[in-house]
Amino acid sequence: MDNRHIRFSDRHEEVDLEQLQGLLRIGAFWAKDRTLAGLAIAISNSKPVVTVWDGDRLIGHARATSDGIYRATIWDVVIDPDYRGAGLGRKLVQTVLAHPNVCDVERVYLMTTHQQKFYEQIGFEQNSSNTLILFNSEFNRDRQLKTSELTQSTIPSSN
Repeated sequence: MDNRHIRFSDRHEEVDLEQLQGLLRIGAFWAKDRTLAGLAIAISNSKPVVTVWDGDRLIGHARATSDGIYRATIWDVVIDPDYRGAGLGRKLVQTVLAHPNVCDVERVYLMTTHQQKFYEQIGFEQNSSNTLILFNSEFNRDRQLKTSELTQSTIPSSN
């Protein structure tokens, strides 16, 4: 495949949330149910956000969060299934890794279910250390309730 017409961008304002949602639905089993509102929040809190374009069609996406010095995590790496196998995924991850918010970080994390070999070819190593995870849906519900109660209790009455 001739990829000379493919364009990479790290500009937040170029992210088309509807196209991103569609790309995640067809190319990322872990992100099929993401909402537009949720994607908007994730994008606004990530830097870099790298997108891959074939004309006006979004065909790839990855993003990272970072403290800029010690730790960064790469999230949501996806290439449209029609474009896989042409080296775009590798270039996408390398573009994220080269970004100023990530390139000097001591450790870059990436979680994957099935693509360990792909990421090892880029330089990632398997990590057998203990990883902990908190599914905080209960926490979020409790926090939202407490936040709304706090807001209501601190709003001065209009009497």
